[in-house]
Amino acid sequence: MREINYSDYFWQDDQVRLRALREEDWENHYYNRFDSPARRLLECAVELPPTNAEAKKFTEAFSDFSLDRGRIMFTIENMNGENVGGVNLNSIDERNGTFSIGIQIDRDHRGKGYGTRAIRILLKYAFFERRLNKFNDYVLEGNEPSAAMMRKLGCVQEGVRRQVIYTDGKYQDLIMFGLTKDEFIDKEGLV
Repeated sequence: MREINYSDYFWQDDQVRLRALREEDWENHYYNRFDSPARRLLECAVELPPTNAEAKKFTEAFSDFSLDRGRIMFTIENMNGENVGGVNLNSIDERNGTFSIGIQIDRDHRGKGYGTRAIRILLKYAFFERRLNKFNDYVLEGNEPSAAMMRKLGCVQEGVRRQVIYTDGKYQDLIMFGLTKDEFIDKEGLV
């Protein structure tokens, strides 16, 4: 296969590149499921023990960018081609122009800005290619790294849904964040 020239590739910046899930990505999905604290913050629950079969089925199901499953899944790579996590566009409401983004960065790659960069790429896609207008997301209370990332992206804290998630033996709040296309354009200094 020819070497790919990424110099004009939309799905990257100078530190991360988004790509389709590949068959071999099942291993990363499988190993990430053993990071129970991170998975609890992402899924707002403790998941059942991971299996190879589930990880392979997940990777196969989301490798074709089909919207039939409600999410458009990507693998995040650093510029060395190393898989550093995953990100997805979800909860897409074309009529009202709203959407959400889910993300998990592998434990060994957190704190390097990969997540913020990957979400920025998806925001540009959602706002400028899909004609969506409003990014809505939530963070489980106590998930300060994700809340800080939302603020860094320019998201506004829009409210708190009090005691709506039961996990870790108690009812917890969801902190609601939002970002409009115009706010994103202003924050990023675009067009």
